[in-house]
Amino acid sequence: MSDARTNKPTRTYKRVLLKISGEALMGDQGFGLHPPTVERIAREVKSVHDMGVEICMVIGGGNIFRGLQGSAQGMERTTADYMGMLATVMNALAMQSALEGVGVYTRVVSAIPMDQVCEPYIRRRAVRHLEKGRVVIFAAGTGNPYFTTDTAATLRANEMACEAIFKGTKVDGVYDKDPVKHADAKRYDEITYDDVLVKNLKVMDASAIALARDNNLPIIVFSLDEPGGFVGILAGEGTYTIVHG
Repeated sequence: MSDARTNKPTRTYKRVLLKISGEALMGDQGFGLHPPTVERIAREVKSVHDMGVEICMVIGGGNIFRGLQGSAQGMERTTADYMGMLATVMNALAMQSALEGVGVYTRVVSAIPMDQVCEPYIRRRAVRHLEKGRVVIFAAGTGNPYFTTDTAATLRANEMACEAIFKGTKVDGVYDKDPVKHADAKRYDEITYDDVLVKNLKVMDASAIALARDNNLPIIVFSLDEPGGFVGILAGEGTYTIVHG
């Protein structure tokens, strides 16, 4: 869709939350941050921001440390989860640097206070940043162990009154089985929250899906690896799956 007078994409959402995994920042590396990949994602975010959409983000920390894996290897779960939260702060700071490098004012807001590097989470202040056109990156999950960044993303999206969560993945939607391993995997154009839970589809963890369902918050799953995928959906184009009631 486009405006015939300006030939610019039509904005369909006013405020959204973009959730991406820490692994999305690795590029082809097996660990850590790949600066060109971080910059590419930042430019994707900028293209949507330039449409006038207010954007907040949650980035996982699995490229640096994953709490569940640490726990599985014998580390105490609470300690492992807090280490994972710190990894998300590192990723958020990297994304902030990339976004400001392309001219997008950005604030990192952490659920764990660390005033020297980012702001503490105060809901009304975060809302004000969005209203002023800044991208807000929520770091450190919910600030509590045993909760994933998927749950943190759904929580923050509700608190910020976002109209949708955009979940950037390596595939272009939700499939009934892994499309990388199964050539006959079926992609859903749309699916209900309950079907995601019953079929145990790996969209987000169960608590995040339930929280989205209880607040009627749609989740749009798309490929972050496809250039222009994020802005394309907001322009009424592209391939994706929408999870809703």
